[in-house]
Amino acid sequence: MIKPRKELESVTPYKPGKPIEEVKRELGLDDVIKLASNENALSPSPKVIAAITEAAKDINRYPDGGSFYLKKAISDKFAIPGENIVLGNGSDEIIILALRAFVGAEEEVIVSDPTFLVYSIASSVIGAKVVSVPAKELRYDLDAMLGAITSRTKMIFIANPDNPTGSYISRKEVEEFIQKVPDSVIVFLDEAYYEFAEETDEPDLVSFIEKKVSNVIIARTFSKAYGLAGLRIGYGFARGDIAKALNTVREPFNINSIAQKAAVAALGDEEYMLKSVDFVNKEKEKMCNKLKNVDVKVVPSKTNFILITTYRDSVEIYKKLLEQGIIVREMSPWGFDGFIRVTMGLEEENEKFLKVFKGLIEKTDRK
Repeated sequence: MIKPRKELESVTPYKPGKPIEEVKRELGLDDVIKLASNENALSPSPKVIAAITEAAKDINRYPDGGSFYLKKAISDKFAIPGENIVLGNGSDEIIILALRAFVGAEEEVIVSDPTFLVYSIASSVIGAKVVSVPAKELRYDLDAMLGAITSRTKMIFIANPDNPTGSYISRKEVEEFIQKVPDSVIVFLDEAYYEFAEETDEPDLVSFIEKKVSNVIIARTFSKAYGLAGLRIGYGFARGDIAKALNTVREPFNINSIAQKAAVAALGDEEYMLKSVDFVNKEKEKMCNKLKNVDVKVVPSKTNFILITTYRDSVEIYKKLLEQGIIVREMSPWGFDGFIRVTMGLEEENEKFLKVFKGLIEKTDRK
C-alpha cells in the first residue's frame, strides 16, 4: 500500500469559505451574498478588465517566466530593484517558497495563536515544528515570540494587519522586534491587508530591504485592495540573496500571463485602489456603529473584515445566516468559539447582513 509522508498525518487542510454557487445549489436559493473570504466586493478596475481581455488572445503561449513587465511596475512603484522582488501564485505561494528555501524537517517556525492558518499548515507539511505563541488581548505578543526563539528556530511569521483578528503592529514595534531577532532567523511579514491600515505609523518595511542587511521577507497581494483574488497573484520583497533563494525554488511559470497583465494594469490605476480602500473603510465604520446597539462585541480592525464576538453558539449563528443566503466565516477552527468573521460587502449586502444578524441575536439567548 502506498502511503503519504508521515508529516501529513497531523495536517488539517485549509478549508476555504463556501462558494456562492455551492450554497445556491445546496439550499435552493437564488440570492446569496458572500462575506466570508475577505475578498473585494467591487469589480476590478476597467483598466484591469481591458488588460485581461487583451492578454486572453495570447494564452496559447507560455507566460513570461521572469514576469519582466510586472517586476518593473512593482520596482517603479516601490523604488525597489528587481533583484529584491519575488512573485507568487498568490502571496500564499511566497509563504511556501520561503519554507521550501529556508526551513528543514524538525526545524522550528514561530507563529502567533491565532493567526493565518496557512503558516502552520505549510510548515507542518514540510515536517517543521510549529511553535505557537498565544496572542495577548488579540494582538501579537512580540516579547513572548522573542522568548520562544531557540537554536532550531528558522522563521517567524507575522501577519500585519493580522487575519483573523484585524489587529496591527506599529512601525516602532516592528522595527524593535526585528532588531532583536537573531540574524539566523527570518522574519516573514505578511502584509496582505497593507493598503487598509491607515495608521501614519504603519511600518514602512521596504526600508528594511533597502538596508540590504535585514533578515526579512515581506509579502503582499493583489487579492484584496486591487480586487484580483481570482487570478492568484502576490509579490514579495527580500534582501538580494534571500530573494534569489526564493526564486531558485519557484516553479518556472508560476504566474500566468493573464495575472501578470492584470497586475500591471492594477498598479497603473491607483485611483481605483484608493477608491476601493475608502469604500471598505467607510462601510466598516458604518457596520461597526450599527453593531454598537446589538448584544455583540466587535474587535477593532485594520483590514477589510471585522471579527465579532456573538456571546452565542457561533456554529448555529453561521447556519442560520446561511439559510438566509448569507455566508460568513465561523471561527471555531481558529479556536474562537462564539466568534464570526464578516468581510465588508457591497452596501446592500452589508445592510442585509445587519438586518438578519440583528434579528438572530435578539432571538437567541447568550451562552
